[in-house]
Order: sequence, then structure tokens, then C-alpha cells
Amino acid sequence: MVTHMKTTIEISDHLLLRAKARAKKKGITLRALLEESLATSLNAPVSAPKIKPVVFKGKGLRPEFEDAPWEKIRNTIYP
Repeated sequence: MVTHMKTTIEISDHLLLRAKARAKKKGITLRALLEESLATSLNAPVSAPKIKPVVFKGKGLRPEFEDAPWEKIRNTIYP
């Protein structure tokens, strides 16, 4: 059994005009276009955000921290 729920969304006028034009070009209703677009978006895999490592010029860790556990490093930074 398929049920439908009514809801209200706010989108920019420009985006709505583009969506209406696309729906008309495809020969479908705005509702059908929005449902299709939402389904496509929700079915796409979610990719992890790209995180760029922060690298500083230097010689790495000081010798006393080379093989130290994170707890020692954290306690030194945040006494």
C-alpha cells in the first residue's frame, strides 16, 4: 500500500522555475520530477568528505613522543 504525505518546502524561485521547466520538457508533473530527483539523490552512495591532511614543515615528533601513546601527547598539550 502506497501512501502519500503532504509537506511544504521552501526553495528559491530560480530553482522552482528550473524544476518546472525540466518537468515540462520531460512531460511529467513537478511532483513526479521532485520525487524522481529525491529518490535518485537518496539512492546514491554517501561519500565520506575529503579531508586534506594538515602538514607542517618540520622534522616530525620530538624523540620523547616518537612512539608515545596519544594519552601522553594529549596530557603534555593539555596539562
